[in-house]
Amino acid sequence: MLSSPNAKLHESLLRLPLTPPDFPDGLDRENDETLWAIASHVIRTERDALTHLHDLYLSDQTAQRSFAQAVNGIAKRSRQGGRVIVSGVGKSGKIGQKFVATLNSFGISSAFLHPTEALHGDLGMIGSNDTIVILTYSGRTPEIRSMLEFVPSDRPLVAITSCKEYSSCPLFAHRKPSNSILLSAPVLCSEMESFGVPAPTSSTTVALTLTDALALAIVHRLHPSPLAVFHEYHPGGSIGASANRTSPRLMGEAAINVAEILIITPRSAVEAPTVLDALLTAARSVSGWIRPSSDMVMAPRQMQRIGRTVDLSQPLHLLDAGAVREKGDWISVPAANTVRETRDWIVHMRQSERGRTFLNKGTVLGIVDSEQLVSGVVEIEDIVEESELLDY
Repeated sequence: MLSSPNAKLHESLLRLPLTPPDFPDGLDRENDETLWAIASHVIRTERDALTHLHDLYLSDQTAQRSFAQAVNGIAKRSRQGGRVIVSGVGKSGKIGQKFVATLNSFGISSAFLHPTEALHGDLGMIGSNDTIVILTYSGRTPEIRSMLEFVPSDRPLVAITSCKEYSSCPLFAHRKPSNSILLSAPVLCSEMESFGVPAPTSSTTVALTLTDALALAIVHRLHPSPLAVFHEYHPGGSIGASANRTSPRLMGEAAINVAEILIITPRSAVEAPTVLDALLTAARSVSGWIRPSSDMVMAPRQMQRIGRTVDLSQPLHLLDAGAVREKGDWISVPAANTVRETRDWIVHMRQSERGRTFLNKGTVLGIVDSEQLVSGVVEIEDIVEESELLDY
């Protein structure tokens, strides 16, 4: 039995409507046009901020030199076992944590250091070969400046702030210019001017973009094959599943079985195969590879490079050199080698003049099995990005 006060409360609750009341029209509701105007203004303002950042690093030689110094310095120390220690407060700290996550996903050891925790023991995580990256839009964040007082001055410091000149950045007080780098990330107008509130929006968008640019530039400086490294450290989720489906780890898995490649069938039994015969056979080929004979192949990219002006009745052997690759020209690669090992080997070999004579666009890799027989073929462009095959 409910007590009297509770009974009255219970009865009053039962009398309440089961659906919420309708809001009267005009009760501080923005119409759709007004909401879209606000959204459009935000998007346009942040777009303009990114355009300004792009133009700065495209035209300002000082900004370009600073960016290159940051990339090369971090890459050098990373090769020597150093880490990237990133610090920031508030929204800048969130951007810093994303920067750390991006670097780690490429095997570049990084860690986030909260400036408050740093003053309570976490300063010990900074190693002698580490690089410090600070994110603070104003460049005057008290927690950051307090932390830096206790960071050894010989540690390289990269500051991502709105400061436009090294001399105007308070973070570099009492530090040597030789190991201090300013990466300027200004915005055209403050958030207060743009939106009427000082909430970080344009400034964090600019910082996010600049740290993404910095991370990927470091990755390309350290790794000849960023995609393979990324897949190696990202086996989970949809990215990992996609990599497992589309990116074989071993060369034997990446190869097209030679025995399964269609041999060109001439339309005329008394004439040599023509370009048209090759195209018709390629159209029936699941892999895109075809064979003019048992010891010759034409790769998919070579077929695509056959110009529209080529006479289709022209005998195949009269095509430009390189369109048909004889077995003696294939570059042998063990089937047990990983794709990453092969990619790194190709990039390393191409650093010499000799390597560039036989490892270039159109090269066919002959995949050698455990019995030392060439059982498969791979186009070099499937292993190394075409941009890495450009002549020096």
